[in-house]
Amino acid sequence: MNTAPTPQPSSRPAAAAGGLHDDAEDRRLVACVCAHELAAFESLYRRYHPRLCRFLHRMLRPEHLVEEVLDDTMYVVWKQAERFNGTSKVSTWIFAIAYRKALKALSRHEDPVATTAEDDADHPAADPSERPEARMSLAQARAAIDSALRALSADQRAAVELTYFHGFSYPEIAQIVDCPTDTVKTRMFHARKRLRTAFGGQLDDWL
Repeated sequence: MNTAPTPQPSSRPAAAAGGLHDDAEDRRLVACVCAHELAAFESLYRRYHPRLCRFLHRMLRPEHLVEEVLDDTMYVVWKQAERFNGTSKVSTWIFAIAYRKALKALSRHEDPVATTAEDDADHPAADPSERPEARMSLAQARAAIDSALRALSADQRAAVELTYFHGFSYPEIAQIVDCPTDTVKTRMFHARKRLRTAFGGQLDDWL
């Protein structure tokens, strides 16, 4: 496994949504990383550590892989910062690296729920009667959301996570996962269909 300088993550909350994250500051930091300025890399690492941890936690079942893939992702940022060509947001570029690294990790550690959208009929969502949302506490709702997301394929999980929890647009997600925008829309359609069934038609109340 490659290793990059790994400063301790900051306890301050990072911006949650892709649109709210300061891309101008990200670009400045990447430019400094290109000049091998360690302090700039440490700042970039701290900015992205919480967001990447959340994303990779959704993508990867073996928990020990999260930090490994995150470290591999930031190693690429450290060693190949000059490959950022400025045609996308820095966040899109970094999440694309993380997504590719996560898929490679999943290929080494088989994901038992890695189905495709076309497989939905063979993997029905949970019976909504088993999830009485009206009586759920916030903690129970979060646990149910996490469970429902893990029942999706890796591609569907990525689309939902990047849309709802990181604020990326469909065209940005298409760049991250390297597919047409219409494919992202199709994955979201099937993912929302399964999640809506799992939550008794009340998906918008929980996402």
